[in-house]
Amino acid sequence: MTFRAIASFFALAVLAAGVGAAELPDFTELVEQQAATVVNISTTSSRPIQNPQGPQGQPPGGPGNPEDDPFFDFFRKYGPGGPQPKEEARSLGSGFIISADGYIMTNAHVVEAGDDITVRLTDKREFTAKVIGSDKRSDVALIKIDATNLPKVTIGDPNRLKVGEWVLAIGSPFGFDSTVTAGIVSAKGRSLPQENFTPFIQTDVAINPGNSGGPLFNMKGEVVGINSQIYSRTGGFMGLSFSIPIDVAMDVSNQLRTVGKVTRGRIGVVIQEVTKELAESFGLAKPLGALVNSVEKGGPADKSGIEQSDIILKFDGKAVASSNDLPRIVASIRPGSKVPAQVWRKGAMKDLIITVGELQEDKKAEKLSRKPAKAGDSIAKLGMTLSELTAEQRKELGIAGGLLVEDAQGNAARAGIRKGDVLLAINNQDIKSLEQLNQIVGGFDKSRSVALLIRRGDSSLYIPLRLSGN
Repeated sequence: MTFRAIASFFALAVLAAGVGAAELPDFTELVEQQAATVVNISTTSSRPIQNPQGPQGQPPGGPGNPEDDPFFDFFRKYGPGGPQPKEEARSLGSGFIISADGYIMTNAHVVEAGDDITVRLTDKREFTAKVIGSDKRSDVALIKIDATNLPKVTIGDPNRLKVGEWVLAIGSPFGFDSTVTAGIVSAKGRSLPQENFTPFIQTDVAINPGNSGGPLFNMKGEVVGINSQIYSRTGGFMGLSFSIPIDVAMDVSNQLRTVGKVTRGRIGVVIQEVTKELAESFGLAKPLGALVNSVEKGGPADKSGIEQSDIILKFDGKAVASSNDLPRIVASIRPGSKVPAQVWRKGAMKDLIITVGELQEDKKAEKLSRKPAKAGDSIAKLGMTLSELTAEQRKELGIAGGLLVEDAQGNAARAGIRKGDVLLAINNQDIKSLEQLNQIVGGFDKSRSVALLIRRGDSSLYIPLRLSGN
């Protein structure tokens, strides 16, 4: 390489480094303006020390201690059989001021177990806070301190956030007040296990214990989310942080402040994702929407005409791109509202009007027992050994037909079908008998995909299955 070439190379490298440096954001002004709106939250709670003096069930005063013993009162109060001594548990979190008169937003899990809640501002003032309301489903809590003229945050619009955009968090990880960390938006609308109602903002901002409840800022200094949780195999930050969108949190906060509780809509369906194979089975061009695999009898969806095997594509005018979208859309609608829904049913679009109900606390479903059935014929194309249910079994399960899966092999086993499942329908056709199933399957082309409605325990689901050519 010539000297001129080397010089040109280094010139380009310096130029590239200069451009890169110029594009890096400067967070200093944002932090100076917003740091005072973020607070440290510490909670204390008392809990009994389990079994502090030995086995339970011993008499007050200790084993064999007479009443005139000088230690009798001590053992009566603190020994086995008497009131238990307590230990103090402490926890830390963050929050941010949303009004000048002392309303503060944080996570529900930060304050839910606290007997005493202390809020410390950046100017070192401390206040005792009271909980206005807390909602476990969204993990949002609203607390209040007795103060005025406080600095407050500006609420932003998380819907305008773009993946790749810079964001910043301020909080108290491990108790280190006013810690600033930054990163980018990694994804939007994330669903997490057991969190169906919140479309989380995923970032790579460093979040650790103590950051919970703190704000996520955009580069305009607006709050766009509440830092809620992380994904970690170690307990510490691993690059995956999740924040509750601020519009979701503000809706919860306003309900907690005005009526003391949060109401959410429900329609009474069990849904699942529409895979490519299921879309093909139902004649849908693309894998979109939420597939209804069961409808609550007498529920809002049932009354409006929603049927099992419908694919909900729109609800209240909003597109349902995946099954995760539907619970969020429905939950955001006030109970009693009448909204339009568009469904894909047996190869055609259908429009319905649904009166949304109110979501209640989950109830545990009762288990159904089954009696063993005799072995049946093998349906070669399905790769299953099936038998007909007895009248007693159908009555116990509350179904009119169906076939019991005695064994699953090949494609059926790989698709997730198990022994003990009940086959209820295939491509929207209810199954009544082995003879009928043979006729239906016999008319299918080889190596095509079909949708099997399977009853498993107390629930049902659709499983796509590619038929065997043998």
